[in-house]
Amino acid sequence: MKDNFSTHSAEYARFRPGYPQQLFDFLFLLCQNFDTAWDAATGNGQIAVGLAKRFGQVFATDISENQLANAQVRPNIHYALGSAETPDFPDQHFDLVTVGQAAHWFQFDDFYRTVRRVLKPGGVLALVGYNVLKIDAPTDAVINQLYHETLDGYWDAERHYVYDAYTTIPFPFEEIPLPEMTMTYSWNLEQLLGYLSTWSAIKRFTEQQGHSPLNADFVAAMRLFWADNEVKMVHFPIFARIARVS
Repeated sequence: MKDNFSTHSAEYARFRPGYPQQLFDFLFLLCQNFDTAWDAATGNGQIAVGLAKRFGQVFATDISENQLANAQVRPNIHYALGSAETPDFPDQHFDLVTVGQAAHWFQFDDFYRTVRRVLKPGGVLALVGYNVLKIDAPTDAVINQLYHETLDGYWDAERHYVYDAYTTIPFPFEEIPLPEMTMTYSWNLEQLLGYLSTWSAIKRFTEQQGHSPLNADFVAAMRLFWADNEVKMVHFPIFARIARVS
């Protein structure tokens, strides 16, 4: 699994969006028991914190020490360094396994083999993510130009799985459809720029070109239709591949 976010862990924790309670409520309806859950590639614990409200124990792993150092602490969350493919967990240990915005980095066959081993019979697997944000027509046009043109060639190949809303990843299970869901935030321009700065392609562009594409020209383009201190509604479409694993 690639580690694209260790060097920006603090910004990731500050600016990356969290998941709505609606998502957790849906996952909880599918679970038969609430003893233990595993959040693989937890990052800063965005999903683990939501699981901890219902599960007795949540185990959250990530390959990045810096990400875990910025994770949200809860008494029933156990953070540990480790890969999603080869964790040191007992067989049939978990009622739920989740992955938030990270499954596209995995070695799928190895991970699914592990999932089948560590889930209890009838346990639930949920691979969750969110796609490119939507705000309004002029803002979306600038962001789409950044995403598709300026950053063309700077995204990892695996990014196409996210753009395809995980519909193209292998998923060898009988699927449970996710109802339509969206994460919605009220952001000013500074918050939007903070989020965009966490994109892995932004980091790679900056390293290779010696400057960030989120420069004065980009901000000026935004300022044409985003006033000082103006707050806009930001929407992230949520997608998921969910299954009950026998």
